[in-house]
Amino acid sequence: MKAIVQDRYGSPDVLELREVDTPVAAAGEVLVRVHAAALNAYDWHAMRGDPRVARAAMGLRRPKARIRGRDFAGRVEAVGADVKRFRPGDEVYGDLGDANGAFAEYVCVPDALVEPKPAGLSLEQAAAVPLAGITALMGLRDAGRVRPGHRVLINGASGGVGTFAVQLAKAFGADVTGVCSGRNVDLVHSLGADHVVDYAKTDFTREDRRYDVVFDLVGNRSLADHRRVLTPEGTLVLSGGGVFEGGSLLGPIGLILRGRLAARFDRRRLLVLTTKPGRENLATLGELADAGQLTPVIDRTYPLAEVPDAIRYLETEHARAKVVITV
Repeated sequence: MKAIVQDRYGSPDVLELREVDTPVAAAGEVLVRVHAAALNAYDWHAMRGDPRVARAAMGLRRPKARIRGRDFAGRVEAVGADVKRFRPGDEVYGDLGDANGAFAEYVCVPDALVEPKPAGLSLEQAAAVPLAGITALMGLRDAGRVRPGHRVLINGASGGVGTFAVQLAKAFGADVTGVCSGRNVDLVHSLGADHVVDYAKTDFTREDRRYDVVFDLVGNRSLADHRRVLTPEGTLVLSGGGVFEGGSLLGPIGLILRGRLAARFDRRRLLVLTTKPGRENLATLGELADAGQLTPVIDRTYPLAEVPDAIRYLETEHARAKVVITV
């Protein structure tokens, strides 16, 4: 099969389209013929091995996972022993987690990481959902505990996670403020945001408005800035999902570590979001999609051979919403 393979850390130039062995489904696994995969900031960081401290888990000198890509959607080709939920031909989607491997014609996935594709979404739309959608869901529902009537601010509202977060916050009954660039104001409004802040014109941390939940997906503001706009018992949720300027030792981890420390001395809740793939959250996102409350936004699509160009676009052009790879 064809796959995007990486032997060393570096720029998109280290990614190569190669012929590799097609995987075989082991017990408890599903072999999926990939029709679409999605880019995430995670792929950018894994490609460059940035922040460098993360190489302790990703591989000190070279990436342990040689085929990039986490999110996928496609059709079941075969199932391993003990798999009862799927049969060949079923349309599915999922997130491979740190195992990677979605930028390929076929991928083997543990049964626990796969769900039936939402009926109302195309395969390309479904591929855009898993990591970004789960991050938004866990950030708002689990960490932020968003309830009807809450005021929620999303910093990075036009990005891959942010476009899902705006829709989910509205589905949970919140009054939503999205922060984005001027070119994306109309997009964020169209997703349901009640208020949209163009960060080039207005500094949301200097406004009088206070929020019950601030969901930071960018990492470009200090903890003091964030605390200034929280209600006395508000919640700040920090996520490392944004694309940070590369080459750093800690990257967004520095802000996250400061957030963990500050949380010990502040009655407001300062939380660092951790996510994990799994079928339960995928099922919830699928139900919301089928109910018309969650629609993936796709900025651009690229064929498998052009994954390096797609990552360059993600890195340098401030892509809005999701970039999808067609296989």
